[in-house]
Amino acid sequence: MAAENLAQVLQSADNVAKMFRNNDLSWQPYVFREEYTNWIEEQRAVRESVAVVDQSYHMEILQIEGPDAVDLLDHLSVNSFEKMRNEAPPQAINYLTCNPDGYVIGDVIVFYTGEDTFTSVGSEWINNWIRYNGETGDYDVSMDVPYSPFGDEEPPEFRFQVQGPDALSVMEEVVDGPLPEIPFFKMDTVEIDGVETFALSHGMAAMPGLEIFGPHEHHDDVLDKIFAAGEEYGIRQLGTKAYKTGKIGSGWFVAAVPAIYEHEELSDYREWLGADSMEANLSVGGSYASDDITDYYMTPMEQGKGHLIDFDHEFVGRDALAEMADEPHRERVTLVWDAEDVVDVYASLFREGETNKYINLPDVATQWSVSHYDAVYKDGEVVGLSKYPGYLYYTREMLSLATIDPEYSEPGTEVTFVWGDETEKRRVERHEPVEIGATVAPAPYVQGGRVND
Repeated sequence: MAAENLAQVLQSADNVAKMFRNNDLSWQPYVFREEYTNWIEEQRAVRESVAVVDQSYHMEILQIEGPDAVDLLDHLSVNSFEKMRNEAPPQAINYLTCNPDGYVIGDVIVFYTGEDTFTSVGSEWINNWIRYNGETGDYDVSMDVPYSPFGDEEPPEFRFQVQGPDALSVMEEVVDGPLPEIPFFKMDTVEIDGVETFALSHGMAAMPGLEIFGPHEHHDDVLDKIFAAGEEYGIRQLGTKAYKTGKIGSGWFVAAVPAIYEHEELSDYREWLGADSMEANLSVGGSYASDDITDYYMTPMEQGKGHLIDFDHEFVGRDALAEMADEPHRERVTLVWDAEDVVDVYASLFREGETNKYINLPDVATQWSVSHYDAVYKDGEVVGLSKYPGYLYYTREMLSLATIDPEYSEPGTEVTFVWGDETEKRRVERHEPVEIGATVAPAPYVQGGRVND
């Protein structure tokens, strides 16, 4: 009999970690085109002029409303909701959730847009966790998923990111009246042709910009107005290739294995999740191989998100994180790949014998898996994990976000990692794993409009 929920999927596997490592990337939600013009010029636009990203269609939306909405969100999040309890909307929060042992389930952006009204925009697996707790807990809330990238419905809102050194100049022409000054990750409202639109001060690649959203029926008109205002600046629309690589320079870890697969307290949740869920069909790639699924879990500190934790409230994972707070932990860094080693990977295509794993620029690992892990070595010992690789044209470098033992986290430290994926995925070609040298650098790698030295 076919599995009906995640618990049954896990029970059918001899080894959960091995199952996910050999899973093909069997689903791919609608995001947007890979390139609208050329990914190199699109990357450059973020750094040199202005770029727009149409995020209207590629992220699931969960709406949470009711008098207990803030209590539900507060209970599941490491973040403090003090401001949302005491200050008026609109507000936004980088919402981070953990399991009872303090390991990350995932993070999204939660928007507070009206009285007792919140919207979680991003990953299905964080939204599932919120929905499960809202449905099974004693909360006076209503929840709805008005849009999923896997469905056929239209989203309720347009959502555009306008980024780059000329982004605010463009938006000054787009909005009605003066453009308000909005501090980083704060919100306000603006009008565009008389339509009230929310604006979040947000940036990619350490560049200024705004994320704006409003009623979807105005999608085309607003986008046309952005393009018209941006024409004199050489505006580009970002495709997925350029868009996905922005998080590497900004140091934002994504798609770590959600920490839900073995904890006894989450057994009911695993029965609640369907066998067709993203969590049940995870695909893990890279050279790091462990038979223990918990070895793929990460803490907020490892992801560079420890600053989001606030112990001013009770939340899932609080006790475990309080115990971890003063302990040594791996640190978020950027790895700058050795250029000659990278070139040699391409050179293997022109030599006799087995080739190396092809590096398909610029967004490298998500071609064949959702969650990527390469083993990082120093003196023959595994000292960290390289998580999110890609190429940035404006630095002319292959980079990856990594988490590494603190004694090797100093910028300038030289390490190696193994590039390859020895699994049964049909998306992975036959190849010979290869060791690549790398130099530890800060994360975020791109700060204040310039690259870290």
